Amino acid sequence: MKNFNQKKVALITGGTGGIGLSLAESYIEKGWRVALCGRNESKLEALRSRWNSDIFLAVRADVSKRADCKHFIEHSAEHFGKLDVLINNAGISMRALFSETQLDVLEQAMAINFWGAVNCCKFALPHILKQKGSIVGVSSIAGYKGLPCRTGYSSSKFALQGFLEALRLELFESGVNVMWVSPGFVASNIRNTALDGHGAQQKETPLDEKKLMSPEECAQKIIKAIDGRKRHLIMTSQGKLTVWLNKWWPSLADKLVYKHFLNEADSPLKKK
Repeated sequence: MKNFNQKKVALITGGTGGIGLSLAESYIEKGWRVALCGRNESKLEALRSRWNSDIFLAVRADVSKRADCKHFIEHSAEHFGKLDVLINNAGISMRALFSETQLDVLEQAMAINFWGAVNCCKFALPHILKQKGSIVGVSSIAGYKGLPCRTGYSSSKFALQGFLEALRLELFESGVNVMWVSPGFVASNIRNTALDGHGAQQKETPLDEKKLMSPEECAQKIIKAIDGRKRHLIMTSQGKLTVWLNKWWPSLADKLVYKHFLNEADSPLKKK
């Protein structure tokens, strides 16, 4: 175990690109120590060359595997001596009609988006409790409103938010803050790696990436919310409107969401 003069430590899953990497960069700029995990060893090795081990640790881990989660958390705690913030950012999306989706695809979405967060929280909780730190889940508007052709993704995000809300109440008087964030559409790789109904990466996104929020801006908003110990964060006006309509006028929300996804490029809904 190393002594790092009590500098704070952030753990980030899915940290080799997109929001996760921007979070790591932002925390290091703030003077924090960062441990992140990912599945691509070549990307992890490239990141190791950017920062020295006194401030940065990159661990190969697949969060869908419980043993990998345990190793990531325990190795990070041993390396830095403590853990202050856990950000469950690793995630995978999918896009296909449920009728054309293999059940393995739904199971994979749940394994990464839900169980990956649950397992990391389980192993990190004793360390976070000691520091009265924060546990964060990167969720989605799909965790508030079921989205067509994203049954596996929506299910996993609903489950994630339910878990975090229950955990927040269990830890209500512990000094630990539990929160979830819904970034909306961000220019990241998650849509390019979204699975089709057979589990293959689609490698194309139906959105214009140039019009989306940057990962850097998203990371700054998340860190500000963590610093403010918020309960949840919905980043876009479109997301806030969707959640509000779904609560107070769900029939209208259904129509608007259906129309939105019907009109997206190559919408699977057009096959119906």
